[in-house]
Amino acid sequence: MGLLSNFTQLTRSQRHTFIAAVAGWSLDAFDFFIFVFALKSIAGDFHTDVKAVAEGIFLTLAMRPVGALFFGWLAERYGRRPILMINVVSYSIFELGSAFAPNLATLLLLRALFGFAMGGEWGIGAALALESLPAKGRGLFSGILQEGYVIGYLMASILFAFFFDALGWRGMFIVGAAPALLVLYIRSTVDESPAWLEGQHKQRVTAAESWSAVKAYFPTFLFLALLMACFNAFSHGSQDLYPTFLQKQHGFDARTTGTIAIVYNIGALCGGIFFGGLSEKIGRKKAIMLAAVLALPMIPLWAFSAAPILFAIGAFLMQFMIQGAWGIVPAHLNELSPPGVRAILPGFAYQLGNLAMSKMGPFQAGIAEAHNDDYASILAWTIGVVAVALVVVTALGKEKKAVDFAGG
Repeated sequence: MGLLSNFTQLTRSQRHTFIAAVAGWSLDAFDFFIFVFALKSIAGDFHTDVKAVAEGIFLTLAMRPVGALFFGWLAERYGRRPILMINVVSYSIFELGSAFAPNLATLLLLRALFGFAMGGEWGIGAALALESLPAKGRGLFSGILQEGYVIGYLMASILFAFFFDALGWRGMFIVGAAPALLVLYIRSTVDESPAWLEGQHKQRVTAAESWSAVKAYFPTFLFLALLMACFNAFSHGSQDLYPTFLQKQHGFDARTTGTIAIVYNIGALCGGIFFGGLSEKIGRKKAIMLAAVLALPMIPLWAFSAAPILFAIGAFLMQFMIQGAWGIVPAHLNELSPPGVRAILPGFAYQLGNLAMSKMGPFQAGIAEAHNDDYASILAWTIGVVAVALVVVTALGKEKKAVDFAGG
């Protein structure tokens, strides 16, 4: 009821903006996770191992900070709305190109370019949405916005579970070009950020000024980058190789693997909304730390079960907690960022955290393959260590819940 009440209180323009931001992040994640599900199949077609193909995850994540800085500067100068449209078209084009890669080297190059385009979407979409929405209920909206990532993962899970046998990995990448159609919706229904419009009479930001602003808030930026490194290890360390773990270590087919992924993404979606709303009551930091701590007792069922139903239950609970913590991120990062760099600082810090953990997939795959495909142990150790680190780093930071975005 609280969700419905908050949403119905938005103006028509605010609703369209929020829907577009959620859809942009959902479709971005959809395209990213198509590659994750296809790792084993691509490795077979190109006659290599999963570790070599997983370098595509590294390249995608490594290029995201570059895209965040570049597109973030464009969004500060030319507005959130037009640059968001450019982002969506760009990552859709590179996703389509991936379907026609003749070899692994070309595919890895395209995944790097996809990462560049993907890097700008989160920061710009979050800034556009949260600058357009009222401060009341921001935590709940943040949870829904961030769980656009989970919606994308869920869509990729459904595509893999029910259509992979017919489409193959190349066909899935062709389907991944569909997000380009979102631009039509953004162009026809979404207004520019009122906070950005308000600031335009004061100054027009140059690239040098944007970078100077980032440096001026370096302590805040450094903390946010460290925080996001923990967050990205939390999510990518639990998600990127989990489908491969189910297929290689337990021999589950595409239907079983995809069905388990559907279940745990439903858990993730519920967790993000629940903890996002909870952060309105107990604060951003406490909600993040609570979710991280509750992930720890889920590890045995999540990593060391035997039957598909037990993996589904364990993964549902694990992702409820992990994405529960993540649901607070858009609000928390934007609240900690000054208005003049809100399209740059949160997104750049987010993507630098991705860069710091961009070798997570190949690292985990390498250790697993060196120990007879024992993915369970490295997955369990990753989440155990990272959950504790996330609690510690979050506790050391500040909080500015419900700060006025227009006033800073």
